[in-house]
Amino acid sequence: MANSVYRINKGINKPIEFKGLKAQYIWWLGGAIIALLILFALMYIAGINSYLCLAVILPAGGFVFMYIYRLSNKYGEHGMKKKIARRAIPRVIKIDDRRIFCTL
Repeated sequence: MANSVYRINKGINKPIEFKGLKAQYIWWLGGAIIALLILFALMYIAGINSYLCLAVILPAGGFVFMYIYRLSNKYGEHGMKKKIARRAIPRVIKIDDRRIFCTL
């Protein structure tokens, strides 16, 4: 019998990454691009000059790309969710009434 050579998949349990974007940021960038495309189409259908449409869409697209890449680099795969969850935790739990500790 001949020995088989198997390649080991080293990508197990790693986050999805596409050109530096990690996890959910890929979807956010895709949604932003689609939103910009729809905005361009609406402006063009409304009769606005196509050069003016491009003058609005291209800087907005550049800003969106830079912002989402910055979020991806700063927070990583789960960091943004952790930051949002941290806001929901109260800093202090203050109770003015002792009756809730009395058991009957």
